[in-house]
Amino acid sequence: MRFFDLITLIFTNLGRRKGRVALTAVGVVIGTAAVIILVSLAIGLQRSATSQLYGISDLTRIEVYPDYSEAAMDKIPMPEGNGRAGQVQMITPKTIEDIKAIPGVKEVIARDYLNGSAVMKYGRLENWASVIGVSVDNLDVLDYTLKEGITELEHGTAVIGGWVAKNFYDPQMRPGQEPPEQPELLGENIRLVISKWTMDGMEVKKTVNLRIVGVLAETRSESDSFLFVRLDDITPWNEWINGRRINRNKDGFNNLVVKAYSADEVIDITEEINNLGYMAYASQSYVEGINSFFIVLQIVFGGVGAIALLVAAIGIANTMTMAILERTREIGLMKAIGASNRDVLSIFLGESAGIGLLGGLGGVLIGWLAGQMLNAVALNFLANQAAEGGAAVPSAVVVSPPWLLLFALAFSILVGLISGLYPSLRAAALVPVTALKYE
Repeated sequence: MRFFDLITLIFTNLGRRKGRVALTAVGVVIGTAAVIILVSLAIGLQRSATSQLYGISDLTRIEVYPDYSEAAMDKIPMPEGNGRAGQVQMITPKTIEDIKAIPGVKEVIARDYLNGSAVMKYGRLENWASVIGVSVDNLDVLDYTLKEGITELEHGTAVIGGWVAKNFYDPQMRPGQEPPEQPELLGENIRLVISKWTMDGMEVKKTVNLRIVGVLAETRSESDSFLFVRLDDITPWNEWINGRRINRNKDGFNNLVVKAYSADEVIDITEEINNLGYMAYASQSYVEGINSFFIVLQIVFGGVGAIALLVAAIGIANTMTMAILERTREIGLMKAIGASNRDVLSIFLGESAGIGLLGGLGGVLIGWLAGQMLNAVALNFLANQAAEGGAAVPSAVVVSPPWLLLFALAFSILVGLISGLYPSLRAAALVPVTALKYE
């Protein structure tokens, strides 16, 4: 039998019993739509969660610190007779070279924090400062968002975080007095007053002048609260606070920022750094955890929808079984005029697959439309909530990618085929003489 003739015969037979086929296909429609809506909801929640993390964190970035855990300290070889107390594998220049040698590492930036307290002064205004020194000449490698100015650091210059830049106060402000207007710091000189305490409890202060060359945008991240300077500027300040010279091979750095070429390489690089004896973590690991959770959620949601398809499969099997009983003489006649077992099998399998196709098309359409309606309602609600709380609104709550729609359609056809397999085999196995005598 030619393929075109087979297709024509299949849809002609389905059209002879429109009501029964429609009722059977409704089960497939419901199951397919349920799968699409539930899995689309899980995909939408996953994208919303990961997109928000992408917005607040650089996923190619890895933070590296000395590992102070007891397990890590046990691995460090110690001189005989010495205790383990305080023995930590520090981040030294050799550490930087070792990490740079790891495949996929783009940049390694050493950072040191100011060991004492500091106050920024601009005219009569003051502000507490968290000062951090970086080993690069330009902060653009850290992908901070610049509001104004430049990110290049020279000796005696600084880049200020967005939150710090707008929180200056007047220490002599009287009760009821209007807060002072925040200064425009770009290009201005500020005084950084650093304090330390002597052994007898006396406070000693040191003042350094810095010129603000850049102001970072406020992004609710670590960059908001720091005053960034060069590493070779902060080192002599810490030496003054500590009262001794800093030996990087012994004292090391506070931490490193490692940049990878791609977010896909971050997890492997993080493991390599941990294996070197340091404590490394990256936001990408949180994304991996989120993705794993939502993949499980998609499977669970898809399984719930598949239960409806299972019920529909039983309906298709029942419909095809009844069709064979009603058309037994017709099957006998087809075989009598030369139809083979394969032809009969193809016809009935095609009819069951056709029911799955019709139900799948309806389910895909209804599932997609329901997803769009749910999106409109949910986004309207979330927009109202965001207007009150200042939170970001996701672009979509329900996401139906093309692969999901195609998969749902193909799966509904497969359900139809499997459901009609046993009745079709029964039809193909009928003896023509017995089938012709069937009443």
